[in-house]
Amino acid sequence: MHMADALVSPAVAGTMYAVSTAAAAYSVKEVKLEDLDRKVPVMGVMGAFVFATQMINFTIPGTGSSGHLCGGMLLSAILGPCAGFLTMIAILAIQCLLFADGGLLALGCNVWNMAFYGCFIGGFLIWRMMNKKRMTKGTITAASITGCIVGLQLGAFSVTIETLLSGITELPFTVFLGMMQPIHLAIGLVEGLITAAVLVFIYEARPEILYGYEQADEKAAGRMSRKGTVTALAVLALVIGGVVSLFASGYPDGLEWSMEKVAGTTELTASGGVYQIAEKLQSMTAFLPDYAFKASDSAAGTSVSGIAGGIVVLAVCFGVCVLIKKVKRTEG
Repeated sequence: MHMADALVSPAVAGTMYAVSTAAAAYSVKEVKLEDLDRKVPVMGVMGAFVFATQMINFTIPGTGSSGHLCGGMLLSAILGPCAGFLTMIAILAIQCLLFADGGLLALGCNVWNMAFYGCFIGGFLIWRMMNKKRMTKGTITAASITGCIVGLQLGAFSVTIETLLSGITELPFTVFLGMMQPIHLAIGLVEGLITAAVLVFIYEARPEILYGYEQADEKAAGRMSRKGTVTALAVLALVIGGVVSLFASGYPDGLEWSMEKVAGTTELTASGGVYQIAEKLQSMTAFLPDYAFKASDSAAGTSVSGIAGGIVVLAVCFGVCVLIKKVKRTEG
């Protein structure tokens, strides 16, 4: 659901940067109150894990479309909504700057559409509500599916609103909405099932890692140590990014599929100085555009992108936590 710059006007882009920044500032304020020393390894590894899984487009049968995990719900169910949101911002910013996935002008929109709803609606409201009394594999599965579906439906709806307010006449609101919502309902269901599988694994391996887990009498029931669980997720992220990514679906994702059905193309063009500046800046920073080597179709580019991107996400998450800790000490 990564929006390109041509889908948003400068005014809408600026507004979405502002609201996403406000949500990020709130998240930093809340994260400063948490035990960052304990959270840093999980935050970095799960950031790398979500980055890797976002490279895996899965086919939606009978549609000619594909989808991929957004990851906000997954991150928030482990890290909490605020740390999850900051991790998602790191992922989306790295995808945009290093891999030209999503427009630089549209980054604020993508943060809101793909991170805010999954983290604060899916993670903060739905996950916490459905696991409030007692966390079980059943409640984890139900919350994962519900949260992913609701988050993606809200994100898809926001995309249509943003294009409407931006005056994108090639994508009439009602027709575009009629394409976006059903296809993202299917994608949300698949994401929910995958999210549930990962969270159930963590629940069985080391349940106290999960956000909101308070069944202290069952903490010893985990089958693995905390370090072992995090290590297993790190290895899985490397395998997904370096190997499994080579087998991703070649069909257009839900947004591109909807655009093609409505406008007859997956790419729109926009003219103007702001768009040219954003494109120039992005071309300067993207060393592996579209997750591939420049001027090469080698599959190695995808593997390198998956591994390098995960490492960069991990490093950025670590750096953000170190910076927050320094600010916290200064204020103290």
